Amino acid sequence: MLLPIALLAQVAVTTPPLVFSGIDRRLTVTIPRLDRPATVDGQLDEPAWAHAALLTGFTQFSPTDGIPAADSTQILVWYSATAIHFGIRAFESHGTPHATIADRDHIFADDNVQLLIGTFPGGQQATLFAVNALGQQGDGVTVESGNPGGGATGSSREAPDLSPDFDFQSKGELTPWGYQVEVRIPFRSLRYQSSQVQSWNLNIVREVKHSAVNDSWAPVRRASSSFLGQSGTLVDLRDIHRGLVMEFNPEFTQTVAGTSTPTGYGYRTETPRLGGNFRWGISNNVALNATVRPDFSQVESDAGQLTFDPRQALFFPEKRPFFLDGIELFQLPLPLVYTRRIADPVAALKITASRAGATIGVLGAIANENGTDDKSHFGILRAQQDLGGQSRLGVTYTGHTQSGDVNHLAGVDGRLLLGSQYSLQFQVAGSETRSNGIRRNGALWYGQLNANGRHIGLAASITGIGDDLVADAGFIRRPGVVTSLIDTRITGYGRAGNRLQSITANIGLQGNWQYGSFIQGRGIQDKKLHLNTTALFRGGGSAFVGVFIELFGYDPSLYRDYALEKRSAGGGLDTIPFTGQPTIPNAEVFVQFLTPEWRNLTANLGYLGGHDEDFYEWASGTLNYMHAELNWRPTGRGRLAFSYDWQQVNRRTDGTLVHVARIPRLKLEYQLTRTAFLRLVGEYNQDKIDSLRDVSRTEAPILIRGPEGYARTAAKTTNAFHGDALFSYQPRPGTLFFAGYGSAWNESATTRPNHLSRQSDRFFLKATYLFRF
Repeated sequence: MLLPIALLAQVAVTTPPLVFSGIDRRLTVTIPRLDRPATVDGQLDEPAWAHAALLTGFTQFSPTDGIPAADSTQILVWYSATAIHFGIRAFESHGTPHATIADRDHIFADDNVQLLIGTFPGGQQATLFAVNALGQQGDGVTVESGNPGGGATGSSREAPDLSPDFDFQSKGELTPWGYQVEVRIPFRSLRYQSSQVQSWNLNIVREVKHSAVNDSWAPVRRASSSFLGQSGTLVDLRDIHRGLVMEFNPEFTQTVAGTSTPTGYGYRTETPRLGGNFRWGISNNVALNATVRPDFSQVESDAGQLTFDPRQALFFPEKRPFFLDGIELFQLPLPLVYTRRIADPVAALKITASRAGATIGVLGAIANENGTDDKSHFGILRAQQDLGGQSRLGVTYTGHTQSGDVNHLAGVDGRLLLGSQYSLQFQVAGSETRSNGIRRNGALWYGQLNANGRHIGLAASITGIGDDLVADAGFIRRPGVVTSLIDTRITGYGRAGNRLQSITANIGLQGNWQYGSFIQGRGIQDKKLHLNTTALFRGGGSAFVGVFIELFGYDPSLYRDYALEKRSAGGGLDTIPFTGQPTIPNAEVFVQFLTPEWRNLTANLGYLGGHDEDFYEWASGTLNYMHAELNWRPTGRGRLAFSYDWQQVNRRTDGTLVHVARIPRLKLEYQLTRTAFLRLVGEYNQDKIDSLRDVSRTEAPILIRGPEGYARTAAKTTNAFHGDALFSYQPRPGTLFFAGYGSAWNESATTRPNHLSRQSDRFFLKATYLFRF
């Protein structure tokens, strides 16, 4: 629809004299400093807005870069002594914007505008402030890892980490011509350089959901090794005051827990837990955080995951507020800092600082080990220096002591930009571990080269993790292995208006070695060839087809506790070693379909099937795997998310079942107000495994060694259900009230959910209030 003439006249009257057009590459922006009051009401009618700088001239960067945006966007900017203000006018001539009353960080299925502010030199990280058309908020941090052009589609932007929360104000409304939003970001919510005159990187991204188009103010090209490095610049910010930010955040948690006992089911009221967090912004770029007896209760349990390869550990994200503050300073190529290892902190202290392109973070914690009073101590140090031109160099140290056992780890990492389209990332580390009087030393090394062109991309990497590498404060997915990977990408783009917007072909080659075999020059263990094709369609739908051809080698370390049962000539039973066949060939097909971001519904369906390894018996099996997601927004306040994961392995010899797992999960949310919601989560986990036998050779029963010696593996069935109910009121980050209920049910006799029995449940209240001085 066309804008009414009267509206155009109104916009023209309020158009400020300072205009910075991104498409014309007017990217160095001087914004006015105005000491005038402004109420965050979404109206943009205070006198200050008539004097603000105007950022306009957006261009599209996804799915096709370098073309003018189809929908006009205007960003008004000014600042006062204590905050920076943004006024957003998003014009929409093709339809009605998607807008809901959504909880924090759940706005990205709606039309939204994202403000990316990088307050330190180097252009490698930015704080994200996002709003939808109604002013609902999302926020986080982006730290470039050096692979923005990777992945199946050659995306030019890395996903932000939405875990951290920042205090800012916003309000918006739908209009006849689109929507407008007013945003105020206090300087106390930012960390920035210690200088009288500030210069910050800035880019603004607009996501248009009906067309699945992403536009940006600063023109962004896919043929680049950095998304953030293509931002504009806010210059000559003077006389801004963050203030001496001191925050105290006392916490109160009360729990009533129920458990099943042989004599019945009973409840106990636990001792109220009192704790607190303290944060002191010593200066613009130095912060101290402390916590004592914190309550890190999870208000939503981690979603269940299926295990494809038992050699690889499962990763769960950090959710706890104390560790999330400044988390971007501790990010590494391989996560040698993984704060979920600090399971039950008694007290913790963290200091973070940035100056002249250098950042440093120090974290110390005392924690109860495995729910006992056996204390463990963690120490973490991370320092990083920008080298100019968006390159950087970092060092890391982690230490852990507990009951006389000690683990030390130290490493160096870096990222080097080699021209506009090439980057190199590396990491080396070593560990020393003393446990039960035994000393072990281990090594880790990693390197990756990326070439990010618009049509052609290449990523080549090699990673080595020694058998004796121990990272008590980090996450190692699989130790004792060397992995090499080469992935090439070719992308073609459709013409404007075509239904097919782009098509990408990937060829991936991967090899795995046992670490010792690689060092000694012995043969490769696993070989993988992946052939993938991804098509993106107008409106945001996509289709993916992959063919996986693989050869897996026998890993003796995985089966060191395996043996076979053999009947002797005299009729008795003997135990003989388990020796698997040397290799297992695989051939599988994976298909996946994603719907566009329809107004009320999105869906995702993926299926993988074919010949795969049966890790349980080290034999060739038939694998079926399916993942399905459905997200439905029936109203502007209600959301339903359903997912279903199914994985099944059958023997190829006789078709009998080896293992099956099913995980349906349902989450219902209703947003009562902008700051309060109700949430219900239910997850059912069914797992069934057959008694194991040596199907590839002898058909003899498989024995597994336990504390009391070898025992035959018996068929086992597990059913479990976990349910959560939560009421949340959070007027701002740090101030909240939770009232919740969680319940766990299981049984192991059948696969029928109607036989489940309640094993435990709990009611809890949590209240915390943020005092800011």
